[in-house]
Amino acid sequence: MATTNDPFSSSVIPFEVPEQVRAFAEKGVSQARDNYAKFKEAAQSGNGTIEAVFGAASKGAHAYSSKMLDFVQANTNAGFDFMQELVSVKSLSQATEVWSSHTRKQVETFAAQAKELAELAQKVAIDTAEPIKAGASKVFQPAA
Repeated sequence: MATTNDPFSSSVIPFEVPEQVRAFAEKGVSQARDNYAKFKEAAQSGNGTIEAVFGAASKGAHAYSSKMLDFVQANTNAGFDFMQELVSVKSLSQATEVWSSHTRKQVETFAAQAKELAELAQKVAIDTAEPIKAGASKVFQPAA
């Protein structure tokens, strides 16, 4: 015999969720799905931004180090040329003239190289910051 206190008996009245509670729960689930989709999209966009930043920084670092190696090679060759020219001089006055000429050229070369490296560093910084700027503009769009 089934007793009325037995929750598994067929005489227990089934529980029904009121329509308002059901609608509220469905709305909450729908909002949670929408928020998850937005979060997922933002995370994927953020990952793309990070990849773009590191890609631009890596490319810029490669260009900068390549330029530095070019300058080292040019300066080394200029040093060898200077030594070769200095060894072939016949007098002290000629040696002083060669030395002065080389020093003047190297100072001018150094200034030009420093300017070129500064411009390259500025370009690398701008190129590296561009993905951050683009990503931030997507995230912080004004509400319509």
